[in-house]
Formats: sequence, structure tokens, C-alpha cells
Amino acid sequence: MEITKDMTMGQILGVDPDIAFVLMECGMHCVGCPSSIGESLEDACMVHGLNSDDVLASIHSFLKEKNK
Repeated sequence: MEITKDMTMGQILGVDPDIAFVLMECGMHCVGCPSSIGESLEDACMVHGLNSDDVLASIHSFLKEKNK
């Protein structure tokens, strides 16, 4: 499944719970917060002052490495 920045945090973590570590490394430390689960990746990045394209690239890189 292709991860997009329109997906909710809950959907993304449903694809692979280990993505939480990538999100925390990017500066998104409230991954387990109930309100964050319903936010899109793009919205969550905006709240944290992060570039959603950079975070998405980190997620894709992580998944590519993991699936080698």
C-alpha cells in the first residue's frame, strides 16, 4: 500500500506500526495521541511545523529498507 500525506495517522500506523519510530525521529512525538490518529499526515506535519514531503520521504525510505 502506498502511503500518502492525505492518509490519516491511524491509517499509516495500520500499514506498519513501526512507522511510529520514523515519525518520532522527524519530531512528531505525539504519535499515540488520540486526536492525532484522525489527522492526515499533512495536517499533523503542519501542526508540528514539519515539511510533509520530507516526512513522507522518510516513511517511504524506511519502508523500502524494511522490505528489502
